[in-house]
Amino acid sequence: MSRAMALAGLLVTLSTSALPGQEGPRRGIIKEVTADTIVITVDGKPITCTIIAETRWMSADNQPLRPPFQEAGVEAGAAAMFLARERDGKHLLIGLKLVDEKNDRRATGPDQRRGGPANDPGNIRRGKIARLDLPQRSLRLIVNGKEEQFELTEDAVVLGASGSSLRERFAGVKDGDDVYFKVARRDGKSVIVAVKPANDESPAELPKVDADKLVPLTVLGGKEYQGFEGGLYPEGQNVRPAAHEAAGLALARQVQPRNKDGQPAADGAIVLLSIGMSNTSQISQGFQRAFSADQQRSPHVVFVNGAQGGMTASAIQDPDDNGRGTQYWKVLDERLQAAGVTRNQVQVIWIKQADAGPSQGFPRYAQNLQQELTRIVQLLPARFPNIKQVYLSSRTYGGFAKTRLNPEPYAYESAFSVKWLVEQQLHGEASLNYDESKGEMKAPWLSWGPYLWDNGVHPRADGYRPKESDFAGDGTHHANPGIERLGTLLLQFFKTDTTTRPWFVRH
Repeated sequence: MSRAMALAGLLVTLSTSALPGQEGPRRGIIKEVTADTIVITVDGKPITCTIIAETRWMSADNQPLRPPFQEAGVEAGAAAMFLARERDGKHLLIGLKLVDEKNDRRATGPDQRRGGPANDPGNIRRGKIARLDLPQRSLRLIVNGKEEQFELTEDAVVLGASGSSLRERFAGVKDGDDVYFKVARRDGKSVIVAVKPANDESPAELPKVDADKLVPLTVLGGKEYQGFEGGLYPEGQNVRPAAHEAAGLALARQVQPRNKDGQPAADGAIVLLSIGMSNTSQISQGFQRAFSADQQRSPHVVFVNGAQGGMTASAIQDPDDNGRGTQYWKVLDERLQAAGVTRNQVQVIWIKQADAGPSQGFPRYAQNLQQELTRIVQLLPARFPNIKQVYLSSRTYGGFAKTRLNPEPYAYESAFSVKWLVEQQLHGEASLNYDESKGEMKAPWLSWGPYLWDNGVHPRADGYRPKESDFAGDGTHHANPGIERLGTLLLQFFKTDTTTRPWFVRH
């Protein structure tokens, strides 16, 4: 949790809507500082960031810094968290926060890495939410049987959740939840700067699963898992049936730059949108970085990360529920607007979804998730009138999970949800019709995106295998190495798949 806490001061810069090309907060060592640039080494690689007028500078104790920054400790050898945004091939420095390495090391002991409470009970505490009032930025907590009230800072973070606004980050937090929380003193008041859900932290309750015995669907082929055939497509195949491939190619040729009204335009945009939860958002961040640096992608393609922390399949399947579903789709619209595009320009979507804390067993959980995914893809034609293609991925490996959020075998089994959904359309399910020559369009053309699950037992052609270092302390959310690796896999999919190359790659 301490890593999330260290980000709190820096994340205030994200209180406005997300911007295209924005990278996630990262940690590094300052290598060089000039009047115009700062070089920060991250994982052994130097990153040169351009200093702009809007750059925010903060000390290790969350106090604003004034120039000259070198005299304030922003100098070679100093540790720092920083936030950058890529534009025109440059990294623009949005904010930088110095890190007190001595205190930071003390706060990242074994308990912290596992997501448990810190050794300093006066700083990180545990309680139950009595009342969360986001409009008033108020949080009442029951701590040791007594109710305490705190203010929420606009930059307060929720570990495992992403988002540019307080409302977005706290979407998955509700009254009655057990949480760890960190309090700071600001302007003489006690304010909450970070929260971590604690109600999914029982490693003893994790299912006992030998994840090494699980066989990726791409390897399982015509063999079965608990009575259900493997392969991404029918008959244990990993390639699209010929008719579906031909339909996807025909639709790919219809994807073209469009203006904000959705009309074809030479200077228009092809919007590629991601939909999903926190893991999806993290992979989307890695994809955005790889996408921005790639010279082969079409200049017309605009990627928008529509995934949001805590927004699972069950949460977003109804945009009119006046609850989390309504909130999810509203925030997604705000992100499109922030990127300077409209719903009319969205033509391709990547979906990666799951549900939190599954316990139904197989195949029930996979069947429930399939039904939720069905409802989500059926929403898309009305919401995005020019939508042509939807690609779906299942969960990444859950064998390192330390919580009940989405461990194995549920992470593995979510692939059957995608497989069965795509097969429904292949078998001519009327409620998933995408061919307007056969009647009303009920859903876009559906296909597998990249298959991301792997336990490292069976070598993959692309060389990918999960490492524990790819994951954060809970073993479910991704750390920076995993974010970058999976983002690159997603980029390679769009650059090489036969149904995406026509519009994704520069010609």
